[in-house]
Amino acid sequence: MTTRLNRMYNPAHPGELLRETVLGEEGISVSEFARALGVSRVALSRVVNGRAAISAEMALRLADALGGSAESWLNMQVAYDLWEASNRPRPKIARIRFKEAKP
Repeated sequence: MTTRLNRMYNPAHPGELLRETVLGEEGISVSEFARALGVSRVALSRVVNGRAAISAEMALRLADALGGSAESWLNMQVAYDLWEASNRPRPKIARIRFKEAKP
């Protein structure tokens, strides 16, 4: 079983997009945005500053508030997480060889 993932080079944390667009271009404060999403200011601030991941619940709230899909927010988070993990040292893992099934 071989899986090849196409990973974006150094993808942005989804919070960066929120910081630049909603908080930057639109000029909404973290407190106002958090209130609109029904989350605490601290929880949203952690996401916007890249210290917390977008959860499924947050992705649903962002999709409701901003349009688009929850999947797109989660896909951004996964791309970021995979990039970060792939650039950290980890032990060498040997491929598992399964016995072939007998006909």
